Amino acid sequence: MTTPATATISADADELFALSASRHFPQWLASTGAALAFTTYRAGKLFLLGVKPDGRLSVFERSFPRCMGLGVSGDGRSLLLASEFQIHRLDNVLPAGGVAPDGSDALYVPHQSWVTGDLDVHDIGFGGDGQPVFANTLFNCLATVSTGYSFKPLWQPPFISRLAAEDRCHLNGLALVDGVPAYVTAVSRSDVADGWRDRRVDGGVLLGVGDDAVLADGLSMPHSPRVHDGAIWLLNAGTGELGRVPAGGGRFEPVAFLPGFARGLAFVAGHAVIGLSLPRESRTFSGLPIDAALSARDAEPRCGLAVIDLASGDMVHWVRIEGVVRELYDVGVLPGVRQPAAIGFKTDEIKHLISIDA
Repeated sequence: MTTPATATISADADELFALSASRHFPQWLASTGAALAFTTYRAGKLFLLGVKPDGRLSVFERSFPRCMGLGVSGDGRSLLLASEFQIHRLDNVLPAGGVAPDGSDALYVPHQSWVTGDLDVHDIGFGGDGQPVFANTLFNCLATVSTGYSFKPLWQPPFISRLAAEDRCHLNGLALVDGVPAYVTAVSRSDVADGWRDRRVDGGVLLGVGDDAVLADGLSMPHSPRVHDGAIWLLNAGTGELGRVPAGGGRFEPVAFLPGFARGLAFVAGHAVIGLSLPRESRTFSGLPIDAALSARDAEPRCGLAVIDLASGDMVHWVRIEGVVRELYDVGVLPGVRQPAAIGFKTDEIKHLISIDA
């Protein structure tokens, strides 16, 4: 019998957030030399998950309205966070080897924000010039920030006939390679307003940005494309599967089943870390193949994180989340960080923390 690691904190005055993890999850996380970050968009939280010096889990959260896409710089010192109508850049203000009074060895502070309006931004990452590149889901395109404007379009799928605020295909996922947009996922190839909802079961596509090629189709609500070990990995959320597609395109190859609606994918130490959500009580999340797959396994959907061994496809560690948080969107790995913390906008901390570029 295993005893899970647990944490319970108050997310709001009358709502609780409860987190439990598999017994060896803290040791595994410590062994990777990294910490984790994940976003919860309905609850509006950025969570940072690490390990304290005594081996217990460290759980830290800050509030950002409807936060979704999460980008991590290559060195782990900067984050991009997409929120309801803004994009924020947070930087670690602690020097290498520095430790804050609370024991944190990384402190992420908002240093730059862009007001984009509500574009329903999903995946986001750092472009080659250090600027945000993001999936502009409302306008069915990839975009970046632009001085004096809400956004600058960079690319749109070949089946989208014009730039319009209609969320036609639900372009949601973005994979960057060396700061250059390489692959995207969309729920359908629809070219009419909100048309993607009619093709949720099998209309999903993986597209190459460079040549507009359809690399895989017949997917069910695909999310979170990522390039790892020469393959394109993604979450086929409607079927509850983690899988991969050859770099040149081809059939989606399932690697692991996931007991929840999957969004958010990151890799560390030979493992995939995946965000799981409970289904919403709406047509968008009903009638998907994952419903039958869960029933066949006598299982219920869960909210939390799944850690998948890429060699075996086994879920070797897990985190369960209960209470106010029911949906996750994105997951990031913070390399070289043990116990991260952050500063948000709700308290006076941000007024008094001043750093000097000397």
